[in-house]
This record gives sequence, structure tokens and C-alpha cells, in this order.
Amino acid sequence: MKGKAGHPQPSTFVLDGLRLVDICVMVRRTNGKELNMIKTALFVRLEAKSGKAAEVENFLRGGLPLVEQEPATLAWFGIRLGPTTFGIFDAFPDESGRQAHLSGKVAAALMAKAPELLAQPPIIEKADVLAVKLPA
Repeated sequence: MKGKAGHPQPSTFVLDGLRLVDICVMVRRTNGKELNMIKTALFVRLEAKSGKAAEVENFLRGGLPLVEQEPATLAWFGIRLGPTTFGIFDAFPDESGRQAHLSGKVAAALMAKAPELLAQPPIIEKADVLAVKLPA
């Protein structure tokens, strides 16, 4: 399903009483060679303040061009998990790439906007990538 400006919108399904939400993903594409290099990642959970979900979505959409300038950010996903719950998943070749991203423009912008947009500080989790499959 397409929403504003042709962007995909999440769909909601109910299965055995559980509410499932398709994840609306904005992807930074990378080439197949780089996929073998993905070793570390971040998962950031964001909970929008009441009435701020659209602004959080716009923030994530606007972050993509900034991330495209980060050579060590091999994959970046801005995701919507529910009506007010969002996330960021990004992947890197190593710890130095992850640290460069954490000190980059998107991270700085997120921390600056967090008090205005988010109900709580972002929850940032470091992860090791065990397996990868992305389109080439």
C-alpha cells in the first residue's frame, strides 16, 4: 500500500488475537560485495510522544540522505513497528564503523530532537551480525 509521496505504509493484521504490523522499511542499498563485510549493528528503539508520530516518521525519512554519506554504514533501515513505535537498524563492517555512525550527523540530530519528539530516550542496543541476506 502506498501513502504520501508514494512511500509504503505499514499494514495491520490480526492473527489468533495478536496484532501484527508489517514493517515499513526505508533501505540504503549496498552492493553484494559489501554484504560479506557486515559484522556489527545497532538497533535503536524510538517511542514517539503523543501526537509526534508523523514527525518521527519524517525525521527517519529525512535521515536517509545523511546516512548515505557514511561509507562505513553498509545498511540502514528506518522502521515503524506500531502507531507510535519506530526503530533504526544499521549495519557496519566493524566496531570503528559503528562508532563513526554513533558520532555522525544522524545520531547527533536524533539526540537533539529526542526531547521534543520522543516519550523516552532512544534505546540503543549493539549487536553482532551472524548472517546477512539483502538484495544485491
